[in-house]
Amino acid sequence: MVAVQHEKDGRSRILTAARDLFATRGFHQTSMAQLASAAQVSVGQIYRLFKGKEDIIEALVQSDSDAWNADMVILRTKLEAGELSLEQTFEQLLLHGTESEKDEAFSFDILAESFRNDAVGETIATLCAGFRAILRDFACIANPDLSGEALDAAEELILACMFGFGHRSVSRPKLSAQRAARRGSQMIVAGLKAVH
Repeated sequence: MVAVQHEKDGRSRILTAARDLFATRGFHQTSMAQLASAAQVSVGQIYRLFKGKEDIIEALVQSDSDAWNADMVILRTKLEAGELSLEQTFEQLLLHGTESEKDEAFSFDILAESFRNDAVGETIATLCAGFRAILRDFACIANPDLSGEALDAAEELILACMFGFGHRSVSRPKLSAQRAARRGSQMIVAGLKAVH
């Protein structure tokens, strides 16, 4: 039991250190020795738990994916219960990815890695597949007449807004994240309602 807990703690420390180092130094610029030092584990322990840095980034993406999907389900539940309006729901979706610029830099690294690493790319695709089903539900709540290509386009637009909003700091935005999310959510809902 102690060995299992030690392994779990080591894995957690490695993932926490990796997230920080990958965000500040970059995925490819972080060595295993630097990661081991930051996580306070040996390089050997890293290799016992992960095949390499690619497996670590895949584990981080999977962790983020699980958290995002759980948050999406909570938003849908709150919307269905009347605790949030549709505009508030979209506002929360847009704000979700704006927590820190450090995470934004890490996200760019992950997206780049998804083109080089099929496993990371597949994990991101799976993440998006989970989002798509819920986003379709939200779009249909805004406009029950959406179907076919219009519904597919609504899903794509909302997903693009979520990803883009999470990377807005590089464009030097004029509005705070909260104000932009509030206005953006109003525009998304109005746009969805206007589609015939």
